[in-house]
Amino acid sequence: MGASGPSAAQRRGRRAGGRGDPSSRGDGAASPASGWLAGARRVPSPNFDARPAGVAIDLLVVHHISLPPGRFSGDAIERLFTNRLDARAHPAFEPLRGLRVSAHFLIRRRGELLQFVDADARAWHAGASCFLGRERCNDFSIGVELEGDGAHRFTEAQYRRLRRLVAALRARHPLRWIAGHGDIAPGRKSDPGPCFDWARVLAAPEVAGLERPF
Repeated sequence: MGASGPSAAQRRGRRAGGRGDPSSRGDGAASPASGWLAGARRVPSPNFDARPAGVAIDLLVVHHISLPPGRFSGDAIERLFTNRLDARAHPAFEPLRGLRVSAHFLIRRRGELLQFVDADARAWHAGASCFLGRERCNDFSIGVELEGDGAHRFTEAQYRRLRRLVAALRARHPLRWIAGHGDIAPGRKSDPGPCFDWARVLAAPEVAGLERPF
């Protein structure tokens, strides 16, 4: 958001969508000068760098995350992606001490969209990975975290927000593929897990044309 605050159109959209369902608000387009989406809450992460020159951003990677595991509240995910997580605050945080990771986006359980890294830049979400013979998936992908743990169904609000996010990203980037973290790092990762409804996502009009070759 700029210093001038929300536009009249944005204020009308907020009234129409209601405060109770963040996923009902449109994501808006990215700024022509950057890959920050107008409809996302910005939480800038220092954990990013430049993509290789000339790379086409053609892959969307879906993850899940919850901190502590199985807990869907609080600001621990934001703290992890901004290097402010106190490893002493919960036993599950100790293995994350000193970890430097990020994703471009996080979709929370009620559909709120957070953005940590400019979509034009390289977030550190995939780690050691390979997609159709191409390694280093961070180079050419956008990472989207869904708040979840692999044992619970994702929410209606999350699916709605994901569809709208895909539509907004396709307006700027030549996305062709969609995959889970477990698809590109098998044996090491399994997210978004069995509770993620791939058939539903792939059937959505906003996702039409994207392929998941797994």
